[in-house]
Amino acid sequence: MLWSLLKILVFVAVVAAISWGAGWLLEYDGAGLRVTFNGQEFTFTALQAVMALAALLVVLWLLLKVASFLVALLRFVNGDETALSRYFDRNRERKGVRALSEGLMALASGEGKLAMAKAAKAERYLQKPELTNLLTAQAAEMAGDRAKAEAVYKKLVTDESTRFVGVRGIMKQRLADGDTDTALKLAERAFAIKPRHEETQDILLKLQAEKADWAGARKTLNAKLKHGSLPRDVHRRRDAVLALSEARDIADAASSIEKREAAIEANRLSPELIPAAVMAARSYIEQGKPKYALRVLKKAWEAQPHPDLAATFAAIAPDETPAERIKRFQHLFKLAPNHRETQLLQAELHIADEEFPGGTSCLGGFGRKRSRCAGSDRDGRD
Repeated sequence: MLWSLLKILVFVAVVAAISWGAGWLLEYDGAGLRVTFNGQEFTFTALQAVMALAALLVVLWLLLKVASFLVALLRFVNGDETALSRYFDRNRERKGVRALSEGLMALASGEGKLAMAKAAKAERYLQKPELTNLLTAQAAEMAGDRAKAEAVYKKLVTDESTRFVGVRGIMKQRLADGDTDTALKLAERAFAIKPRHEETQDILLKLQAEKADWAGARKTLNAKLKHGSLPRDVHRRRDAVLALSEARDIADAASSIEKREAAIEANRLSPELIPAAVMAARSYIEQGKPKYALRVLKKAWEAQPHPDLAATFAAIAPDETPAERIKRFQHLFKLAPNHRETQLLQAELHIADEEFPGGTSCLGGFGRKRSRCAGSDRDGRD
């Protein structure tokens, strides 16, 4: 709208300037222009001089055109069979490029219908659909003609050089329609064509997460890391969440190696995620690998002590006596001795062993930087 108004103002200003200049020339009473040629003298008024100059410029332009055509004709006569075709093609290309640039300007200014008309004109001259079809599709969308835009996008899909643009355009239309199933398939296809495209990565990842396709989402997330569109620490956190979701999805099914591997992978990527660490440790316990479960729980406890980790640690040896449990839990106590959960756990274990002075000592030292529980040194020496 603003661009159209500006063009109108410029046109009015040019017409006003021409009218003023013509009036001034008609009223000018000066000597005018005198030209002497071959012994004869010619006198022109100011208006006649301007008209003569304009006519001379037109004649020169025509002469240049004729000379250019004659050069092309001479080359054709001398054996250059494409000289004439190149001459006419250059003219058509100039007109096509001009129409294409005008179409882009119209698209930028929000004039969808004008952009479509210019795109059609550019196609008529250039005959390069890979350029004009994209302009036509975007102009059709701006003008509200979605059917036209989709038809053009389908044409772009047929050409290998513009296939990604066509698939992406149709994908966005399906997203706008709420057809996420089709949009997901199109996003996967667009991602296969151009895996580095960040917008396509984000759309595909979002759709895969909505469809609970955790395995596919993790592959897409790995691609984002590989192509540098995601920081490594953010990737580690998000991948751990996806792995945990994948493990939880199959938690209701029969216990399988896939379930265990998913839980273990979730813990490996982000040990501070307590649920993932618990699932991974329990899967190791079920497999009869208590040493692996111990490693998982120690790593998670060091990052963030939690009662669920302590309960899983106890499940490694469910039949041990309270005194034996206190001794075995020293592996955890040493990792975060000043943490609240460590001190509460120590007190709980001493009370379970009916060693009430030791439990009271742990609770009495709660929050101190160097609290020590009665019986800890004894257990450590046993």
